[in-house]
Amino acid sequence: METEPESRLARWESRTELPLFLISLAFTAGYAVRVLVPDSEETMREAGLAITFAAWGCFAGDYLVRLELSGRRPLRFARTHMLDTLVLILPLLRPLRMVQVYNAVQKRRDQPRLGLYARVIAYASLSAVLLGFSGALTVYDHEHEAPGASIVTFGDSIWWVCATLTTVGYGDVVPVTPMGRTVAAGLMFGGMALLGAVTGSFSSWLLQVFTREDEKTPGK
Repeated sequence: METEPESRLARWESRTELPLFLISLAFTAGYAVRVLVPDSEETMREAGLAITFAAWGCFAGDYLVRLELSGRRPLRFARTHMLDTLVLILPLLRPLRMVQVYNAVQKRRDQPRLGLYARVIAYASLSAVLLGFSGALTVYDHEHEAPGASIVTFGDSIWWVCATLTTVGYGDVVPVTPMGRTVAAGLMFGGMALLGAVTGSFSSWLLQVFTREDEKTPGK
């Protein structure tokens, strides 16, 4: 049975997951404006920076509220809510919380709209798109002016992210900065996990379909 702090925390999370996910999209959009808009468009760049800081402020406020509602000490809360802590430090990883977003929305409905396999594939695909775009922005931001860089346009960065997430790794463009390589390592592990989730779910669905068809075939 849930304690009172856990119950209050669960209610808060249920109410705020979707709004915070939308704010995370605004954060990504603001960061994109900051990175991609030319230096000559100073007003737009400053607006993007303002949106980014405002969104991060919302994340920080939400984290503090969760900490207070949990009734736990900060270090213990950070250990038991590693994903929340990671997202606060690196807001571009907010798409990783999409499972919680889906659960929060689904609690308001009687039955899931999508089957289990469809949910896994949809979550993994959307996560890959959002994380890939965030990774492309981060890598382009740190790479395009670095000495000896091969990722000099945002198009190069998108191409590199596609090759990395799908674990193809052509090697025609590679990051040379410490931050770029750190992002690359994260995308490699994330790509393997997401690709495995999609292929595994799709294979299980196919086996389930073929099994049903075999059961319907006369004489079997």
